[in-house]
Amino acid sequence: MEQKQFQAESKRMLDLMIHSIYTHKEIFLRELISNASDAIDKLYFRSLTDDGVGTKRDEFCIELRPDKEARTLTVTDNGIGMTAQELEQNLGVIAHSGSRAFKSENDLGENADIIGQFGVGFYSAFMAAKRVTVRTRAYGSDTAYIWQSEGVEGYTIDTCDKETVGTEITLELLDDTDDEHYSDFLEEYRLRQLVKKYSDYIRFPIRMEVTRQRKVEGTEDQYEPYTETETLNSMVPLWKKNKNELTDDEYNQFYHDKFYDYTDPLLHLHNRSEGTVTYNSLLYIPAKAPFDFYTKDYEKGLQLYANGVMIMEKCADLLPDHFSFVRGLVDSEDLSLNISREMLQHDRQLRLIAKSLEKSIKNELAKLLKTDRAKYEEFWKAFGVQLKYGVYEGFGANKELLQDLLLFHSSGCENDEGFTTLAEYVSRMREDQKCIYYAAGESVTRCRSLPAAELVRDKGYEVLYLTDRVDEFAVKMLGQYAEKELKNVSAGDLGLESEEDKTALEEKNAAAKELFDEMQKTLEGKVKTVRLSGRLKSHAVCLSSEGQLSLDMERVLNQAPGGEKVQAERVLELNPEHPVFGTLQRLLTEDRDKLADYTKLLYQQALLIEGLPVEDPVALSRMICDLMV
Repeated sequence: MEQKQFQAESKRMLDLMIHSIYTHKEIFLRELISNASDAIDKLYFRSLTDDGVGTKRDEFCIELRPDKEARTLTVTDNGIGMTAQELEQNLGVIAHSGSRAFKSENDLGENADIIGQFGVGFYSAFMAAKRVTVRTRAYGSDTAYIWQSEGVEGYTIDTCDKETVGTEITLELLDDTDDEHYSDFLEEYRLRQLVKKYSDYIRFPIRMEVTRQRKVEGTEDQYEPYTETETLNSMVPLWKKNKNELTDDEYNQFYHDKFYDYTDPLLHLHNRSEGTVTYNSLLYIPAKAPFDFYTKDYEKGLQLYANGVMIMEKCADLLPDHFSFVRGLVDSEDLSLNISREMLQHDRQLRLIAKSLEKSIKNELAKLLKTDRAKYEEFWKAFGVQLKYGVYEGFGANKELLQDLLLFHSSGCENDEGFTTLAEYVSRMREDQKCIYYAAGESVTRCRSLPAAELVRDKGYEVLYLTDRVDEFAVKMLGQYAEKELKNVSAGDLGLESEEDKTALEEKNAAAKELFDEMQKTLEGKVKTVRLSGRLKSHAVCLSSEGQLSLDMERVLNQAPGGEKVQAERVLELNPEHPVFGTLQRLLTEDRDKLADYTKLLYQQALLIEGLPVEDPVALSRMICDLMV
């Protein structure tokens, strides 16, 4: 029997395909099953116009047959088979695709459910096998052929006996090594796992004969082995069924089985999109965040299928970071795959699908916010921080997409602990109100107790309470909402004073200039300036900031590990109506040393009020004790 060399491509090309194109050796089974499915599809297509095809659709199948003693794994189909010429073309010429040729010859177009495109998947078998034997008989032929190869050295073709139409591929597995255990591909559990992972939705049954134990009739504890044939795949993808055929329980069970989450999802999104790109998607929003969701170890992505065959376990490019909590899958007939079918080419189709999915997720969340507020707030508690990161990241590129999904605690809610949207806040604004006011801190209690927040509330304005670390960064990126500026109660001019009040305050500041210069000298550059404030009501003192960096942003940034310490442009503000201010004025002329102590004490007090660390707790304690004495 003549040894033939592979045509059209070099041995090095075959070697690269075997060792470099595929990342995981287990892929070979997916490729062989996909090829078998294509062969059956071709014969089924022939049966539509040829009454001579005796096999009915429900008789088509793919069989797996492991043999541990012989160390062989056989994949068999009852599809269209191959002639000698087709064996030469499909297996002797690397990168020749019989499936692609079949589509072209029968004018099926690229959307036909034929999986193979490149003609290289078959050669992945050599990643696990030292010898591959193909026995095949084409439909309409009385002659069967055997093709054998040990890889790059070439192949042989001869006639053989085969009673039925179809193809049988036998892999003689490589010997086990310390790193690779090829024997695992002969284990029932492993074959089940791989079929479930990659080929669960192949349209024809994938069957395997398995051995089971049963009790011997008439005995108490004696068992005997018996064999039965089991179907390993479910065949019909859930996402290709009509939505009205499915129940919530079926959707939830699929989620549990596929994504290993024992908690029911909060909601599911089942869609089919047709147009520029056609795809089915089944997405889930979990009820709870995974334990590692807010860590660098979390890996986002959707499962990606092409015609029911899984291509990628997690395709990160299908989800933007702000929706990284979504789990699910996409199945498309239009994807441009690379030759290994392991990775997707970054092309226009992928971008279109991703953009469409983003819009669908956003619309579904907006609908949930409107129709089921309690469930949306449950979602928000789990994943709201991620949406706020989405507003902040990319220099606010997604702020318009996400701004109406944001929730904040607010003084306008019962007990200040409820949630409000920005739209709801604006709907409750007074006619004369120019800004959306917010206070930032570690908790609602901290925000509520800020001196500036007290004044804003007492003037009848609602205050948002920003308690997450990312909140103020996101709000700064928003800038405004519904043409209303978002303003921190602890920063800048709040716009709450009349022109007369502003003039009177400026006059008081000018009159106390000597006092403020002395206090600023005592604080040695810790504050940019000292001045009287119109934002204080019952408190004697507070800290505010000027510039883009607020006091709470300073606190958050300085808590980040390894970061360079930053400081906002601090302003020490005094309440002109508080008795402490009169004491300070008196000490300016009577006892400047005590004035210095009081200045330091007031500054430390202001730090505590703002939730910032006290610079010298020992000195603060000593000053308090001195006052008590």
